[in-house]
Amino acid sequence: MHLSNYFLPVLKENPKEAEIISHRLMLRAGMIRQQAAGIYSWLPLGKKVLDKICGIIREEQNRAGALEILMPTIQPANLWYESGRYDDYGKEMLCIQDRQERDMLYGPTNEEMITDIFRSYIRSYRELPLNLYHIQWKFRDEIRPRFGVMRSREFLMKDAYSFDSDYKSACASYNRMFVAYLRIFTRMGLKTIPMRADTGQIGGDLSHEFIVLADTGESMVFCDRKYLKIPVPSANINFFDDATIENIVRQWTKPYAATEGMHNKDGIWAKMTEGDRLSARGIEVGHIFHFSTKYSLPMGALIMGQNGKKHPVSMGSYGIGLSRLVAAVIEASHDDNGIIWPKEIAPFDIGIINIKPGNIHCDNFSQMCYEKLQSAGFDCLLDDCDEQAGSKFATMDLIGLPLQVIVGPRSAMAGEVEIKDRKSGTRKAMSFKDAINHIGGI
Repeated sequence: MHLSNYFLPVLKENPKEAEIISHRLMLRAGMIRQQAAGIYSWLPLGKKVLDKICGIIREEQNRAGALEILMPTIQPANLWYESGRYDDYGKEMLCIQDRQERDMLYGPTNEEMITDIFRSYIRSYRELPLNLYHIQWKFRDEIRPRFGVMRSREFLMKDAYSFDSDYKSACASYNRMFVAYLRIFTRMGLKTIPMRADTGQIGGDLSHEFIVLADTGESMVFCDRKYLKIPVPSANINFFDDATIENIVRQWTKPYAATEGMHNKDGIWAKMTEGDRLSARGIEVGHIFHFSTKYSLPMGALIMGQNGKKHPVSMGSYGIGLSRLVAAVIEASHDDNGIIWPKEIAPFDIGIINIKPGNIHCDNFSQMCYEKLQSAGFDCLLDDCDEQAGSKFATMDLIGLPLQVIVGPRSAMAGEVEIKDRKSGTRKAMSFKDAINHIGGI
């Protein structure tokens, strides 16, 4: 993509309404635009990051045996009457009526709808386990939306729902999602810590939040420093080896870890040495629940068991706020100059900077670099705009692409480029041939 043909409305000044770093940088980098309180349009650069995150999530959910579907955003209220949640959910739920005066709602979550889908088709334990997920926009009417997409009213979410015949198999499904989440966040360059958490409005008796440590986190979290060294399972993990998956979950839940609401400072925490304690602010990026028959029992989602008797199916729910996750990555990975994208979710792999557009050597060599790198499988953004070099460098640092390829008049004539690593700031001058080998080896 040539920057002269791209829509990238960067801002030179910090927006006054932005309270935290991610909100400020997302606005400045032209990723989002606020349309109303807590409601944002995602512009091309931001949409590319969302798509990258969706791709990783789909790969890992599919790897763990989940199947993708798509449910509607508008739900009939009668499903929520059945579950008993319609009056309990609160004012965050946007309730509406259609022209026939039927009660409807803009879905804040999908437990009722997925339970209705399940009960319409599944009859026997032989058809289980089943895990269905979708990626969809949701709406919760936050009383005070703030921090940009970190706490917005409309947000993109991945939610998965597991169905099992008994508690033991439900725990196996829960564990698969637990490990899948570890892999998802690691692939995005995040170090997350799973913490025992309150089940909140979703309900249930088993729940973990996945927390990213960040100075601008919403609340305090408390954990053992051992979490910083526990290895994350590799891509070749067998998600259907229940014993192996259970051992991984045990390793990741044995050390102490608690959100502020679950923290017991007089228990295990008090017995830990000062050097093992880690207290910091954290951002929730994922939340998983096992809620057994909370929805299947009142909604009549029954299956025939091995004993020939019908009983409610055991369910779990697994959520990731994708739009929120973009902000969390920025909070964890930035510097004074802008965003530093992890490689797997960067909107472009490489930014090519033509320092002097209009110079025939710069123009031709920059275009050759662009075409060769694109052919080699790299997604590149070529800055061919007629602006000062300092402005070009500032823009490229702001949007945070992992690598920059800098082309000037002298280097172009010599067949050389300068490679800048955005994270470390290191620069290396080399021939373009060596540059391709260097980039391919990173």
